[in-house]
Amino acid sequence: MSEAVRAYTVRLELVDEPGELLRALEPIAANGGNLLSVLHERGNLTPRGRIPIEVDLEAAPERFDVIVESLRDTGVNVVQAGAERYGEELVVILSGHLVETDLSETLTRIQRPGEVSVMDVSLSAPSGTSDVSSARLRIATDSGGIDDVLDSVESLAEEKELRVITPLTEADA
Repeated sequence: MSEAVRAYTVRLELVDEPGELLRALEPIAANGGNLLSVLHERGNLTPRGRIPIEVDLEAAPERFDVIVESLRDTGVNVVQAGAERYGEELVVILSGHLVETDLSETLTRIQRPGEVSVMDVSLSAPSGTSDVSSARLRIATDSGGIDDVLDSVESLAEEKELRVITPLTEADA
């Protein structure tokens, strides 16, 4: 009998060439994994000069081992593969000139590998990217880390002159 589906995080290093991200994601789908999020840090490089990728996925435990083996068989450098550690989530809304203040950089600064991950982003820019926009962020953190994450988000928002609506519970979302 198959075990229940669990969440996992896989950290990869990819060469900066066209098609490498797709090549890394194909074994996940082909072996029964369900993608939850992909953090592609193209602006950063690992000490080996590669691009760090963090993939959050769901899979049955017996399928996860096959996924990791398949990634390695295709030549993808798997840096870390293991159970998802995040124990709590919060949802916040940022509002303001998100695009002009570099939303990508904002998301990168919120995240702390192994501690905090932005799991989902929904951006709304009804008047175009040069006007006020809003983003709904679903952030996962270690158990007991919500207050620290919230303080970081509020500090970053103040620095970038953004408004924060926090926290939303799952019932509110």
